[in-house]
Amino acid sequence: MSHSLSKVWIHAIFGTKDKQPLIDKDNSFPIHRRIAEQFEKIGCQVQIINGIPDHVHVLFLMPIDKSIAEIMKAVKGGSSHWLNRQDFMKTKFAWQIGYGVFSVSESQVEAVEEYIKNQIEHHRKRTYQEEVDLFLKNYGLG
Repeated sequence: MSHSLSKVWIHAIFGTKDKQPLIDKDNSFPIHRRIAEQFEKIGCQVQIINGIPDHVHVLFLMPIDKSIAEIMKAVKGGSSHWLNRQDFMKTKFAWQIGYGVFSVSESQVEAVEEYIKNQIEHHRKRTYQEEVDLFLKNYGLG
């Protein structure tokens, strides 16, 4: 090929520090919008973003010129910096140090979108930790 091509879907999951329920219904839309803007600022196309008070899921296309570590550092750092300048919360906001990123086959993009869209329903049945444990098991990491 005369040029490089890439289409890599990533499902990212990251939580608030100490799993604190800091993202409530009233502030979730502007927070999710800001997180999406942070992804897009560094060249990621966001398909969907959603979450519950203690964590966020994002499905995005990874740019060819960035690593996962660069993307997550920029997104988490930029969004937490912005959050701490807003009046959403009485406490200092921070994300957990870690995160989960999982590859998504093109054939599974719609299913992952549905999964992310229905986070409230999913978490009526399992906690954030149970969800993480399931991802680790399904991806052979735990």
